[in-house]
Amino acid sequence: MKIFLIIGALNAFLAVALGAFGAHGLEGKLSEKMLAVYKTGVQYHMFHAAGLVLVALLAEKFAATSIITWAGWLMFIGIILFSGSLYVLSMSGISILGAITPFGGLAFLASWLMIVLAAFKVL
Repeated sequence: MKIFLIIGALNAFLAVALGAFGAHGLEGKLSEKMLAVYKTGVQYHMFHAAGLVLVALLAEKFAATSIITWAGWLMFIGIILFSGSLYVLSMSGISILGAITPFGGLAFLASWLMIVLAAFKVL
């Protein structure tokens, strides 16, 4: 599934760029608490960008089962909801955005469980 390799690599690039922006452009502009929130977004963004690359490799090995495909899309949705909400929350202070973050976390959890299910299905 070339799409997950592309999405994963682009998100890894974006995570590095956003991390650099946070380290150099936001220091002194955000409170320590909000900078920590931003850094959490970057950290999970990068972990799951790498996860998307893993999904691309597993899709080839597992003959692109629908479980792996769903895992990839859920991981991408998780990046948008989890990391995206933390980025916007940290820079805007709109606290209601914190209500979106757990949905991204649930998408992350579901994506990893789907990878486990795919492994059991193949073994």
